[in-house]
Amino acid sequence: MTERQPRPSQRQPQFPAISRLLHWLMALMVLSMLFIGIGMAATESPRYHVLISIHRPLGISVLAVVIIRIVNRLLNPPPPLPAGLPGWQRVAAEGSHYLLYALMLILPLVGWCMLSAMPYPVVFAGSWHLPAILPPNPTVYAWLRQTHTVLALLLFLTFLVHFGAALLHGLVLRDGVLQSMASFGRSRRQRA
Repeated sequence: MTERQPRPSQRQPQFPAISRLLHWLMALMVLSMLFIGIGMAATESPRYHVLISIHRPLGISVLAVVIIRIVNRLLNPPPPLPAGLPGWQRVAAEGSHYLLYALMLILPLVGWCMLSAMPYPVVFAGSWHLPAILPPNPTVYAWLRQTHTVLALLLFLTFLVHFGAALLHGLVLRDGVLQSMASFGRSRRQRA
């Protein structure tokens, strides 16, 4: 049985290097945030305080990087999906990407609003605190905390679907979609 490899004429163009770098940086940051969040929910002091001291600045960093990613995506559109991809998969791929971007943008903002509503300081680094963006309100804090948790679970689920689809394309379909983001060497087109 032969392996299904895309023919050279069907190889997917690679994402630009900056897009790949931002993608993998964001993947690392988001996974870290999700696991730190799970750790925060499952632990007590003093570990909780250590985790929260990492979670808050990392959340602000995620917000900054996702804004950079959005600008980069506008400047460097992704390569087209394979021509033979069924329409429902195209819609699912586009929809999941929009959902990932929205969640990566909204979750840190909800966290910032939540901390502002308590009011807890939003410490980025050392004595650098971000300003409150909501007035203190314990009821709003409680609602935002629950919203933050639900959105984090949705992000985790969306991340798993995205990862599963990447593995499907890389290991089963072998259509070059995974390699267009995972390869860090120059593409044949770039070397020519």
